[in-house]
Amino acid sequence: MKIIFFVIMGLFIENGEAMLFDFGSTDDSGNWQIVNDGVMGGLSESELVFNPEGTVTFRGMVSLENNGGFASVRTPVELTGKKEIYKGVVVRVKGDGKLYGIRFRSRGESNGYAYQFKIKTEKNNWKEFKIPFEQFKPTFRGSLLKNKPTLESNNITQMGVLISDKQSGAFEFTMDWIKLYQ
Repeated sequence: MKIIFFVIMGLFIENGEAMLFDFGSTDDSGNWQIVNDGVMGGLSESELVFNPEGTVTFRGMVSLENNGGFASVRTPVELTGKKEIYKGVVVRVKGDGKLYGIRFRSRGESNGYAYQFKIKTEKNNWKEFKIPFEQFKPTFRGSLLKNKPTLESNNITQMGVLISDKQSGAFEFTMDWIKLYQ
């Protein structure tokens, strides 16, 4: 098997994939922040735990009380170089069988709408999801938006993970790594 790799302005490219977040490295793991429904009066709680084996777990409890119902974590994305070459994202995750939104925000939309693709995890099984950016849908507070541009890698400024859709109760979502692909 031939392995091809090169570096583009700080991103290590191997076989057409660039590591975006490597949770085994504190330098490459992102600056993640929790944003739960408490911003709207809800009672959901969550935390992000960096595990010794080089993974990160987003876990907590989603509550539907007080018009709540979501928990999320997000981080700025600082792509350098030829950002327009990326066609999508690959994530390696282990979940609890629930549905999670992989989300991106683009330039000028940090508190507005986000682009989302929902993945269904398998309980206690690692799984890779390869998602083209063109399959991400623009949403705002759970509603699908029309007449918005397609997500393009050269505009991405933030990435996040969201659990919502009235999935109350405990949740656990572990990430091994997140890559971009050409």
